[in-house]
Amino acid sequence: MNLSPDQTVIWNAWGFPINATIFYTWIVMALLTIASILFTRNLRPDVPPNRWRTTLEVIVQGVQSQIAEVAGRSERHLLYYAGTLFLFVATSNLLLVIPGFEPPTASLSTTTALALSVLIAVPLFGISSRGLGGYLKTYLEPSFIMLPFNIISEFSRGISLAIRLYGNIMSGAVIAAILLGVAPFFFPVVMDVLGLLTGLIQAYIFAILATVYISSATASPSMPKKESQ
Repeated sequence: MNLSPDQTVIWNAWGFPINATIFYTWIVMALLTIASILFTRNLRPDVPPNRWRTTLEVIVQGVQSQIAEVAGRSERHLLYYAGTLFLFVATSNLLLVIPGFEPPTASLSTTTALALSVLIAVPLFGISSRGLGGYLKTYLEPSFIMLPFNIISEFSRGISLAIRLYGNIMSGAVIAAILLGVAPFFFPVVMDVLGLLTGLIQAYIFAILATVYISSATASPSMPKKESQ
């Protein structure tokens, strides 16, 4: 049993191995792109909403309400970024029920890349909201003595995000493999249901933590900062 999709090579393109992580990441991105085009092609006020448009609106409004609850305000940049993270992680995890599909989130390289995107997004959004000087000043709060600790805290967030997502998805895959070896006719159905639930929960937690970090970096000095987990 391969513990990571990185170990499965699909084909070699011009001498470069394309592993399952890259291949299935492309599939998830293609599905999300095609779905977004199909769902929004008739997105006009004069066109009656169909069930797909209604589903899309429910998802967007749900993400927007969660962001407003966590950040204390509704901002479109958080909606776009956190919503994209949620959809990618959730779709990757939910497709696990398809036989042969290896979720890219079961690879440490994917979860590390997602965590790095959050690490980069936090200062970018913070500088955009507060200005360069205002954002760098946050590393000196409440005093300049806290500078090294604030820097370490910033990087530890990304490490915890990557390991948390990878560990939960990887542990679920290992447990499923063990149970399938014990009782292959009963446990697949149970593990599929648990996999769907766990995948949604992990996508939600990852997006919420990213929202907390970004909202903390973009909050005005008069606003209280959200505590990160």
